[in-house]
Amino acid sequence: MALPVRDQLRYWGIALAAFALVLWFLGDVLLPFVLGGAIAYSIDPIADRLERMGLSRLAATGVISIGAVVIFVVLIVLVVPMLVGQMIDLVQILPQLFQNLRDFINTHFPTLLDSGSQAHQTLASLGETLKSRALEVVQTLLGSAKSALSMVMLLVIVPVVSVYLLLDWDRMIAEVDSLLPRDHAPVIRRLAREIDATLSSFVRGMGTVCLILGTYYAIALMLVGLQFGLVVGAIAGLITFIPYLGAIIGGALAIGLALFQFWGDWMSIGLVAGIFVLGQVAEGNFLTPKLVGGSVGLHPVWLLLALSVFGTLFGFVGMLVAVPVSAALGVLARFAVQQYRHSLLYRGLTHQDQDPE
Repeated sequence: MALPVRDQLRYWGIALAAFALVLWFLGDVLLPFVLGGAIAYSIDPIADRLERMGLSRLAATGVISIGAVVIFVVLIVLVVPMLVGQMIDLVQILPQLFQNLRDFINTHFPTLLDSGSQAHQTLASLGETLKSRALEVVQTLLGSAKSALSMVMLLVIVPVVSVYLLLDWDRMIAEVDSLLPRDHAPVIRRLAREIDATLSSFVRGMGTVCLILGTYYAIALMLVGLQFGLVVGAIAGLITFIPYLGAIIGGALAIGLALFQFWGDWMSIGLVAGIFVLGQVAEGNFLTPKLVGGSVGLHPVWLLLALSVFGTLFGFVGMLVAVPVSAALGVLARFAVQQYRHSLLYRGLTHQDQDPE
């Protein structure tokens, strides 16, 4: 006889609380394993396709690993040094850009910066903050990223974990399936398939869209001659998963930099703006419909809420697990609504023989 619902809820509640406690206390330790699991999940379809082409799982994993090493070496040698250098240069030049902004406002709108105006006080305070804090923040971030422990975790542990998880992925899924409660296994499998469909559409699809648009923005802005085109393209690509936000923030940053760099050269400024317009047209009409699909099931507001909550509670690891957890909660919420619509609580005694709307 199956356990009563109250006992089942108690056990699942204890498991959920234990999971939260593990994230709370071991978040930094779990970081490389969470990253490795995310990478293995993302590239598992590639391994499956190689298996269908005749390769063994070991051979497929080896081919993917060699390709990943080549890409990693190219990024480390060509892209990362340039990106870090542009980030440092951008932070160092921010005070000068701020001074240029004040000079521009003084020339065209002199009344805004009267010594007693609120705008003058605000800009003065902002300028002092940029001068004293911007470079310090970047140096601190870069110093943390280059610490020996972080480098070992990210450059050694993550690839090793990814390879082992990718190699054993199908066996792990089968083992988890064998541990499902027998009474609820069919429902859990169906919900798991829906969660996987949501995650695969969002993580793999939007990840590909972000990569394509980030590469496009970076290359196009650098070809136009924008001084910090690589940084702007990387920023715009990273936040493309939030509709319109990537283009708005990246476009505002790029056009703002272009105004200072190309002032008077309206053709170059127009080209910078046109790059982001073309990117949005391609994303909305081709990339997102083809790679992500029309109904992902993750609303941008729900995703932002999950990222904020999990990031605040569990740090960077929380932000990594926010997407799969929010996808799972969304699927469970839709399942709960479906069950509610078929319950007497919703239909009542007078409509119990009628189908819900």
